[in-house]
Amino acid sequence: MLLKELSEAVGVSGQEDAVRQLILPAIRDHVTDVRIDPLGNVTAVQRGTGGGLRVMLAAHMDEIGFMVTGFDGDGLVRFTAVGGVDERILPGLRVRLGDSAVPGVVIWAPIHKTAGQNNTVQIKNLRIDIGASSKDEAQSRVKLGDRAAFDSRFLELSPTVVRGKAFDDRVGCALLVDILQGGPYACDVLAAFTVQEEIGLRGARVAARILQPDVALALEGTTANDIPDPLADPDEEVEPNPACRLGAGPALTLMDRSLIADPRLLACLRRAAEAEGIPYQLKTALGGGTDAGAIHLTNSGVPSAVISVPCRYIHSPAALLNRDDYAHTLRLVQAALNHLTPDALRRA
Repeated sequence: MLLKELSEAVGVSGQEDAVRQLILPAIRDHVTDVRIDPLGNVTAVQRGTGGGLRVMLAAHMDEIGFMVTGFDGDGLVRFTAVGGVDERILPGLRVRLGDSAVPGVVIWAPIHKTAGQNNTVQIKNLRIDIGASSKDEAQSRVKLGDRAAFDSRFLELSPTVVRGKAFDDRVGCALLVDILQGGPYACDVLAAFTVQEEIGLRGARVAARILQPDVALALEGTTANDIPDPLADPDEEVEPNPACRLGAGPALTLMDRSLIADPRLLACLRRAAEAEGIPYQLKTALGGGTDAGAIHLTNSGVPSAVISVPCRYIHSPAALLNRDDYAHTLRLVQAALNHLTPDALRRA
């Protein structure tokens, strides 16, 4: 299963090589003009059957993680975050470091090194223990600049729910591979497996300049906030207001911190979903950003939108997604590629 392989691959921002090596053979027989640009993006083209729009589909290969920044004399490893990491989840987590996947555990720094400092969880007060007993031993096993990723395995929790790391955005990468394998479509598909999204949407900006699309869709894994608030009064009835729900279909973003979804493109997606009987939900919670935030500002402007698979506990070692949401997202993108026309995007 490609999603499993992609989830378990390590591809912290700036070092997406292992993910790229899984994607290239999976798409090779379905596209032309395959290119790895100087930044590391994979771009490719699948010609459409209708001579219509050139639609860029973007999914980012990178994941959040960590980078080694130093060593203590007792062999503990200092590190910093790469991308948006919630420091509260880190103590006790297992990680893998460097090309050799050296195993380690995140721990609090010894009390004599943090005396008088704030007791809240901060990365500067954490270390990675790799079992080394001296600085020299630690430096013989990992080096400055090595990336570290969550040590996590893909698991099927039920017939419909799976668990894994890096669903943001390996789920988008898996979708884009499935889309290409299911083509061609009425539109030309301009595929972009991008790098360095988690640290500033960098790869997408370059890929959009290369591909010169008419419109763009970012394929993402997004936050599902559909579990009860543990701090809420259990006897009080509160109307839930989640960002997204597992099992309710793909999420169409209205606006986030990087983008206001093009209303014409959003209307096309909703019409396609309704015509095909595909459930969908609207993401109204303002937060985060996606590759679409960079793509829509490139060239002379690119109408852009975001289609996401909802995932619980995103940016953690154990995110959950619903297979039905994945299947409905795939169907919606495929339907959209056969529904989008230049007329649908003309301004009044």
